[in-house]
Amino acid sequence: MSQPFSFDEFYDAYPRIEEQFQTELDASLSPRGPDFLFQLVSDLSIKPGTAALDVGCGEGGDALRLADQFDLQVEGIDPVERHIEIADEVLEAERSRLRGRVSFKLGRAEALPVDDKTIDLIWCRDVLSHVMDVGTACAEFRRVLRMDGHAIVYQMFETERLEPLEAEWLWKTMGVVPTSADPIKVEQAFADGGLRVEKRIVIGTEFGEWGEESSGRANRQLLHAARLLRSPERYITRFGKTAYEIMLGDCLWHVYGMIGKLSRRAYVLTPA
Repeated sequence: MSQPFSFDEFYDAYPRIEEQFQTELDASLSPRGPDFLFQLVSDLSIKPGTAALDVGCGEGGDALRLADQFDLQVEGIDPVERHIEIADEVLEAERSRLRGRVSFKLGRAEALPVDDKTIDLIWCRDVLSHVMDVGTACAEFRRVLRMDGHAIVYQMFETERLEPLEAEWLWKTMGVVPTSADPIKVEQAFADGGLRVEKRIVIGTEFGEWGEESSGRANRQLLHAARLLRSPERYITRFGKTAYEIMLGDCLWHVYGMIGKLSRRAYVLTPA
């Protein structure tokens, strides 16, 4: 353990540079934002009409953007029926503009409802941390990808700053599989599933910094977490224990991602 700072260091030396230090901290480090993930697609120079698969498509926003921005033929799959219903409703409003280039159906990463070697691009954003067997999912990615295809995978991982009790509660609340939040184990699952890491991009806290600089979102999440922790009964009484826990988990998820207890990574993968 390091020695504590002396009184002179804390009350004399530091105050002399504190204002200058604060000014330096107010200067942006030019963090990347979520649009960076779509830049990874652009960097692949994929041809229009290419077949893409959005694994864990949620309510369909990314699938629609991939089709619109890159002129891809996109199929979105998700295990949650409500997500597919919402995605279909959104698609219906966009159908004339997207000319039938997007579709959605139920499916899981571990058993993709897709034929072998028919996909040029897999998009998998914030999904694998909820998958029990990432190795099986990666083998499915490998099965459906063409030999020159790519998978772009993005998710949040734990870091050494996340305390064990924090992790235990957060994983349970957010439906995260502990082994699927470990970057070493996930990268081994890539290899076991027959995928090669072409690019590994450690984004860290950048998306959180970007969100705070552009909209103040991180500060709002911190404020909400403080209120939830200070007056739990107020919110439990109105919304129930389960909703309270999920809301607190979501707030802390973003706060931890801002302060480095969680770290974002993106991967570009190819068949090995």
